[in-house]
Amino acid sequence: MSAEPSPSPISPASPEARTQPEAKAPPSAFGKGFVRDAWYFVALSRDVKSAPLKRYELMGEPVLIGRTKAGQVYAMRDICPHRAAPLSAGRLVERPGEGETVECPYHGWRFRTDGVCAAIPSLVEDQAYEANRIRVKPYPVAESQGMVFVWMRADPRSEDEPDHAPPVFPGVVGGEAKLIESMDFDSHIDHAVVGLMDPAHGPYVHQQWWWRSTGSMHEKAKAFEPRPEGFAMVRHAPSSNSRAYKILGGAPATEITFRLPGYRWEHILVGEGKVGAKQVLALTCLTPLTETKTRITQIFWSDHWIFNVAKPFLRMGVVAFLKQDGGMVNLQNEGLRYDPALIWIDDADKQAKWYQQLKREWIKSRAEGRPFVNPVKPATLRWKS
Repeated sequence: MSAEPSPSPISPASPEARTQPEAKAPPSAFGKGFVRDAWYFVALSRDVKSAPLKRYELMGEPVLIGRTKAGQVYAMRDICPHRAAPLSAGRLVERPGEGETVECPYHGWRFRTDGVCAAIPSLVEDQAYEANRIRVKPYPVAESQGMVFVWMRADPRSEDEPDHAPPVFPGVVGGEAKLIESMDFDSHIDHAVVGLMDPAHGPYVHQQWWWRSTGSMHEKAKAFEPRPEGFAMVRHAPSSNSRAYKILGGAPATEITFRLPGYRWEHILVGEGKVGAKQVLALTCLTPLTETKTRITQIFWSDHWIFNVAKPFLRMGVVAFLKQDGGMVNLQNEGLRYDPALIWIDDADKQAKWYQQLKREWIKSRAEGRPFVNPVKPATLRWKS
């Protein structure tokens, strides 16, 4: 058994801090802080429209995400700088010489989709007030594979553009997503991530006749490899006690990948290399709403016929899993209130330890202005589940 201690932040007043003036931020302790300078999933593209405007929350910040009539997605801080009304409660309007603007519902101040104020209606002709000097903070936003992502900067004052694109996931096939479910967990994203990748809780938390039970537990050995900003359980045949895979038929082979800041996906190939081969992608996105609340969104794509037939039953299974995990999070919070030291063991908790190493290295590399170096090494892990 080995423990993975989390580093404590350096006090700004300490000698150590004074000898490192260039560091923007020390690595965060487990269960605190966020991975920044990263793309976070917020919504499916089909759910972001020009009206009505929608308010989201990311890392405790209110974010308006909308779409122009021409189809361009935009994002800005959802607070009017005049009297703090949510801009998402307003509307998208178009005026001559202004283009499309977001109109505040309180006093009608209008902001272009880049956040610059276009008009203050209460001003009269001889009141020379430069409205365009007022700006609502914009957020970089991107669409990829039918999803909308927002870039959360490490330095909120920076206007630097993102230095990498949102992740691209394999297996986005069969048109639009076949199934999507989400749930808000009362948990910091760190606890949500390690719960998501924990291989040993299934027989206890997810006891289902069609999945697993404590009686079906057996030893497993899985090979892992580093991947960009994460790692993967390399492609393999599903375990014999994972009964749900049998409905896919054939000989399914699955690969499970994790990537910072909070993406976990399972890519299943059925009949790889054969005519008529099919794919399934089960993507889980973790979006930190606040320090103590994380949204878990599960999205499925597939060109397998089973999704057209069994979708209601698959939805029931996904909802059941989310509720079971949510219930366990609430139980865990009873203990976390006392801020206990946590023990991480090899090999069952190795993925959780890797996540902590990845997070620390990401934060450190960004603070030092150098390339990220993946700390994960190839390994075969063994556990019972």
